[in-house]
Amino acid sequence: MVAAGVLEVVRLHIIHRDNLYDSKDCIPMSIFWQVPQYFLVGAAEVFTFIGQLEFFYDQAPDAMRSMCSALSLTTVALGNYLSTLLVTIVTDITTKNGKLGWIPDNLNRGHLDYYFWLLAILSFINFLVYLLIAKWYTYKKTADDLEQEKTSDGFDKD
Repeated sequence: MVAAGVLEVVRLHIIHRDNLYDSKDCIPMSIFWQVPQYFLVGAAEVFTFIGQLEFFYDQAPDAMRSMCSALSLTTVALGNYLSTLLVTIVTDITTKNGKLGWIPDNLNRGHLDYYFWLLAILSFINFLVYLLIAKWYTYKKTADDLEQEKTSDGFDKD
């Protein structure tokens, strides 16, 4: 979100510099400016998805592994619905009293960057909550953990 916010600040600077607020022409900015943010979001989704599946497979009771894997996919769907709700809330709040708002129809006149900064702050708060919950979590011992304990105690079965 920080990469998207920085990109939006650069884009708005170019619009201001060249006075392109209502222009139908292309903005003189390469599309490749978007590569870092898409790369970061894509990599984060891959690592998150794999981590969730691994966590649910290792930590869930044997009879509930499929259910927990399905729940991890459900969290993605719920996140998308919450994103839609967040856009609606931000639009309602920022357009009060006849203001243009952060996300108007003409993005050149809006402040989409403020929305990205809000998402970055919410992501950071979410990360802090995750760290707090992860600290309290007690991991279930897996077969690999038990095997590693045997070999580190000197009771190697070989």
